[in-house]
Amino acid sequence: MTSSKNDSNLIAILGPTNTGKTHYAFERLISYQSGIFGFPLRLLARENYDKAVKIVGKERVALITGEEKILPKSPKYFFCTVESMPSNHTVECIAIDEVQLSSDYERGYIFTDRILNFRGSIETILLGSLTVKNILKKLIPNIKIQTRERLSKLTFSKKYNLSKIKPRSAVIAFN
Repeated sequence: MTSSKNDSNLIAILGPTNTGKTHYAFERLISYQSGIFGFPLRLLARENYDKAVKIVGKERVALITGEEKILPKSPKYFFCTVESMPSNHTVECIAIDEVQLSSDYERGYIFTDRILNFRGSIETILLGSLTVKNILKKLIPNIKIQTRERLSKLTFSKKYNLSKIKPRSAVIAFN
């Protein structure tokens, strides 16, 4: 049950952006008979839903976000925003992305609830930044933690013409 307290198969995979954490968790989740994956953004849930549909078929995959619901008759895999993760399904694997958002003033309570209360019957995977490592160790003393290194180098540019950005580039802006 998603709300049962089984911490024996709980793993946290922590590291910066572009370490393959989400890809790893997706592959693990799909390897099970059932699963729920919670994302911080609707677009991430949709992207992974589309990917899962190609692998396991439309009739086995659900998408649940605040804006969109695609619920086949008997889905085995759910791709959701964290707020929309169903609590009435028993699944083998649960993955929650960006768990460091538990410190967010507006949405943190829902991430905290999922960290503390949602468990897959076989495996639970928490993904996030290294900033959440000590908090997870205090909340869940027997948690297994893996860290990952960034797969590519990030660069900084003071001023850049957006029309000249190469395909598959990420633009991150701070103010």
